[in-house]
Amino acid sequence: MILVRHGRTTANASGTLAGRLPGVRLDERGLEQAARAAERIAPVPLALAVTSPMERCQQTLSVILEGRADLPSVVVEEGVSECDYGEWQGEKITTLARRKLWKTVQTQPSAVTFPGGESMAAMQARAVEAVRRHDAAVTAAHGDAAVWLCVSHGDLIKSVLADALGMHLDLFQRLHVDPASVSVVRYGEGRPSVLATNTHAGDLSWLAPKAPAKKGRKSSRRRNDDAVVGGGSGPEDGLDKV
Repeated sequence: MILVRHGRTTANASGTLAGRLPGVRLDERGLEQAARAAERIAPVPLALAVTSPMERCQQTLSVILEGRADLPSVVVEEGVSECDYGEWQGEKITTLARRKLWKTVQTQPSAVTFPGGESMAAMQARAVEAVRRHDAAVTAAHGDAAVWLCVSHGDLIKSVLADALGMHLDLFQRLHVDPASVSVVRYGEGRPSVLATNTHAGDLSWLAPKAPAKKGRKSSRRRNDDAVVGGGSGPEDGLDKV
């Protein structure tokens, strides 16, 4: 699963918490960021593209898919929509940082319910359920090596990464997910593997499914999600990565 946060928006640039407010679009820099992400993802065949219903995510996805010859099916998924920040939506970050709840958001997000909105625990639960459901469906339809894309939001992606890393939600603020950054998770047979987080550059062609082993070649007895003792030799050998 390739996780992409939407590119920078007019709200990001002005220091405003957009939340689920309508009409929040990418600014010029955000469009450039989305285009760079598209270049990186272009060599990777995509079995599916999932996006938050928020306009900024659908706009980012459109940039990523523009010009691709192998357009995947697109699903708009409520489960990866922005956190419902309730009364915090539309407020300046500098204003919110002075509120008592802000400290709890930083130190104990599992205890936070935004006034008039949802809890961060509920946000994580729906996000993890959604991505694992789509991942299972892609695997069933296209095999273990299939790659799919999810375009979502910063806190959503951080919560998914925290789950995959086995981190408690109260630790998820240690993660960073910048606009248009790329993170990669593989849900293996035994456990998830986090292959990349918050990346902005670099070749992603190693994610493309490898050709099947030649007939008669002895296959590895190691499950594809087993950790290599000593760390392995990297994705080029086709053993450590998808």
